[in-house]
Amino acid sequence: MAIEKATIVLYPSMGVGHLAPMVHLAKRFVQHGFSVTVAIADQTPNSSTNEAMSNLSMANPSISFHALPLVSFTPAENSHPLQVIYDTIREYNPKFLEFLTSLSTTTTIHAIVIDFFRTDAIGIARQLGIPVYVFFASGASILALSLHLPLHHATSKTSFKDMGNATVNFPGAPPIPASGVPETLLDRASEIYHTRIRNFTQLREVDGILVNSFEALEQKAVKALKEGLCLPGHTMPPVYCIGPLITVSQEKSLLEKNECLNWLDSQPKRSVIFLSFGSAGAFTAKQINEIAIGLEKSGQRFLWVVRSTDNPKKLCVSLPDPDLDSLLPEGFLSRTKERGMVVKSWAPQVEVLNHESIGGFVSHCGWNSTLEAMVAGMPIICWPLYAEQRLNKVILEEEIKVGVVMKGYNEELVSAEEVEEKARWLMESKEGQMLRERMVAVQKKAFQALAKDGSSEMVFTSFLRDLRIIKSTTRADQ
Repeated sequence: MAIEKATIVLYPSMGVGHLAPMVHLAKRFVQHGFSVTVAIADQTPNSSTNEAMSNLSMANPSISFHALPLVSFTPAENSHPLQVIYDTIREYNPKFLEFLTSLSTTTTIHAIVIDFFRTDAIGIARQLGIPVYVFFASGASILALSLHLPLHHATSKTSFKDMGNATVNFPGAPPIPASGVPETLLDRASEIYHTRIRNFTQLREVDGILVNSFEALEQKAVKALKEGLCLPGHTMPPVYCIGPLITVSQEKSLLEKNECLNWLDSQPKRSVIFLSFGSAGAFTAKQINEIAIGLEKSGQRFLWVVRSTDNPKKLCVSLPDPDLDSLLPEGFLSRTKERGMVVKSWAPQVEVLNHESIGGFVSHCGWNSTLEAMVAGMPIICWPLYAEQRLNKVILEEEIKVGVVMKGYNEELVSAEEVEEKARWLMESKEGQMLRERMVAVQKKAFQALAKDGSSEMVFTSFLRDLRIIKSTTRADQ
């Protein structure tokens, strides 16, 4: 009789940026002999999550995907988009409980791994007596800051928005201007601020936190987390840095040769700047025009992913392809066709970054994109847009020193002159070459972490050992 595999249930948040790394984590569990089910809870119209789930399901037949039934929920009028996500997540808790209860009748659920945003589901795991872990898709420095924010909230009465550029310090995180914290945390009188503080506080309640980073990348943060400096007076859950969780290349059978990859094949080595701003990054038509003018004047070769203009705060929604003729300057495509290519909405980013023709990356500094650039050894021009990306920018520019900032990113408009200057700086200057060399050094550390005897693989093995101890203790208590 075949031995039943223990099951791990993964519960990602809404949005491709949360689902994709969770699937990479699922692959790691499968490699260690577990059965994995990914539970999807998303009812956003035209949801990018559901579209991604379909593609990832076809590409990963060893992983089960289960879409939870839709819930009846109408967001409060004028709610912050992230508040809507938190509220929607909470409404799904009864459906998630029903699913876990049903699944438990046919298999043994060894653990539940929830996304950072789904901490309201911790009580469900406790109710069922199942170990629960958080998967933190950002870096260890951001985790350190998040864990410490409830203490800052309790000991300060001032909103970050009222502190201007005063420097704030959190154990394990780099010094940052108060204005640089995520927009949702600027005003302590707002509903979303208090929702996030509750979210951060709930992190203390889990059996452990899996972080999509590696120890050699964020040594200061990892040390602070291990020593409990981020949670003075509280028990610090074990933290496991198991990243970078990305796919270096997709199976050729699952990836048709993309038009932009064909175009890159014809370009000189390390000659092309790649511009891409994530699954939710959107610019105004005026900003797109400035980027185009700057790229054209720079004389550099480029591959540019352009998305439809839309409210950048609209989250987890698939947008229609952009109308390039109306967005780009007249004649831009014909004038630059010999050295540039514009792609609508999406490009296979991992494959592009690892192509030998790419020489630099203009990025929104989302953590997934940041790790993908590191594994590809690709220097970054930082253009943060939302969420924790301004904090990631500080880490890239000041801590690791593998990024340079696009000036004006936090103002109304980045000028064409700035785009032109930074493109030339990265591709032509001695300083740009030094930036590239530092990123290649980080790339080597990433590969070392992922090696069989590397830190991330050893930490994951340690996590599985701890999980088995917790699971056996839970059974004994029952």
